[in-house]
Amino acid sequence: QVQLVESGGGLVQAGGSLRLSCAASGRTFSNYDMGWFRQAPGKEREFVAAISRTSSTVYADSVKGRFTISRDNTKNTVYLQMNSLKPEDTAVYKCGAKPGGPWYSPVGFGSWGQGTQVTVSS
Repeated sequence: QVQLVESGGGLVQAGGSLRLSCAASGRTFSNYDMGWFRQAPGKEREFVAAISRTSSTVYADSVKGRFTISRDNTKNTVYLQMNSLKPEDTAVYKCGAKPGGPWYSPVGFGSWGQGTQVTVSS
C-alpha cells in the first residue's frame, strides 16, 4: 500500500494562494490515480480534484478555475495549487490514491494521509 504525507497548508487571507503537496512512498507512484479531498468541521468529506496516471484532470465545480492539480512522477508527489481562496475553502485537505477503477470517479480512493489544515480568513 502507498503511504501519503500532505504538507503546505496554513492561514491565508481571502484571495490568497497556497500550494499543497502530497508525497508518496511505498509503492510505484505512477501506478496510482491521485485525488485531493477536503473536510470542514461538521461536514462530509468532499471531493476536490483528481489526476489520472496520464495526468488527465477533473475538478469539483466549487474549485474549477481556481485550483490546479498536478503530479510529478519523478518526485512521487501530487500538488494542489489553490488560487483566489475563499473562506468556504477552509478545511483539512487530504490526498488519496487509487490503484484501479475509473480515475475520474471520487469513489475508490484510499491510503489517506493525515491531512493539512487550510484556513482562509475573510
